[in-house]
Amino acid sequence: MLRLDGVTVRFGEHTALDAVDLEVAEHETVCVLGPSGSGKSTLLRVVAGLQPADAGSVLLSGRDQRGVPPHKRGVGLMFQDHQLFPQRDVAGNIAFGPRMRRMGRAATERRVAELLELVGLPQAGRRAVTALSGGEQQRVALARALAPEPRLLMLDEPLGQLDRGLRERLVVELRGLFQRLGTTVLAVTHDHGEAFALADRVVVMRDGRIAQTGTPLQVWQRPASAFVARFLGFDNITPATVHGAAADTAWGELTVPEGTPQGSTLLLVRPGGVLLRAPEDGLRCTVEARTFRGGDASTVTVLLRPQDGPPLEAACTLREAPEEGSQVGAVFDPREVVALDGGEDGRGTRNGAVGKAAVPGE
Repeated sequence: MLRLDGVTVRFGEHTALDAVDLEVAEHETVCVLGPSGSGKSTLLRVVAGLQPADAGSVLLSGRDQRGVPPHKRGVGLMFQDHQLFPQRDVAGNIAFGPRMRRMGRAATERRVAELLELVGLPQAGRRAVTALSGGEQQRVALARALAPEPRLLMLDEPLGQLDRGLRERLVVELRGLFQRLGTTVLAVTHDHGEAFALADRVVVMRDGRIAQTGTPLQVWQRPASAFVARFLGFDNITPATVHGAAADTAWGELTVPEGTPQGSTLLLVRPGGVLLRAPEDGLRCTVEARTFRGGDASTVTVLLRPQDGPPLEAACTLREAPEEGSQVGAVFDPREVVALDGGEDGRGTRNGAVGKAAVPGE
């Protein structure tokens, strides 16, 4: 459905996209995520035709889009701030695209009614958009983007202005909606939780390049570099020297999974792989803090300060969480140890080749 070949965009001396290659299959939902300035929104604008590329090509269904204006590309674009027309009611906003395509009045009315039902606002057609809640405006903006039946739907931080609880509900609804419709979707976000819940495939960007791509499970389980790991919220990263089934680290000797590459590397230990024991068992640590993460009050992240080595994060249930200031021992589950072969930088390559974690046995 969509292919980018070596797309480069420069703003003066700044390179926003650096020879990016990317493919999106028909009916696939791909989420591009990364920090501010990583190039993800520029990528969306290039595909939409709102930003010309300095090099490379954008192909939709095999056709080069060079010189094709935005309104003739057959793509839908939904912005973070929705950009609804305040002078039109809900139905008028949704009907805008079909009318621009010169769809007949009766067909347009049927399309509007169908989409209002689909997004859960069946009686809202005559309401003023200024009277809608943030979640309702998001639904109307989505219906308006879908109304012209675009071959590719693009979402720019679609849930960014909503509170966490509403985002978590709507992202599940969106995924179900796209699956039912068979829509091809390219979305950008800085929220990895949102991307992982919505996407069939995730693309992580940094400084205009692709740092890693894969299914949500692949990227979460095997981040390709320290950058990707830290972007996902993992901080238990340390230099290591692997010899056989063990690795020398600042936290002592760790058992590593079979097939871990030998020699110097960076190791990630997931917080769930840092197991709390009695102080005399394992690496002796002081509990510095306890925090709740991910909206789940039953799961606690415990910050540990070892006597030797950098701080550690451990994950446990609220019932098991030790008190701040107490002494514990930490042992490491080798199943939660990942070798990061992308190094500390993990910026990807100029031609858009993706980073890949060191996976045991491969």
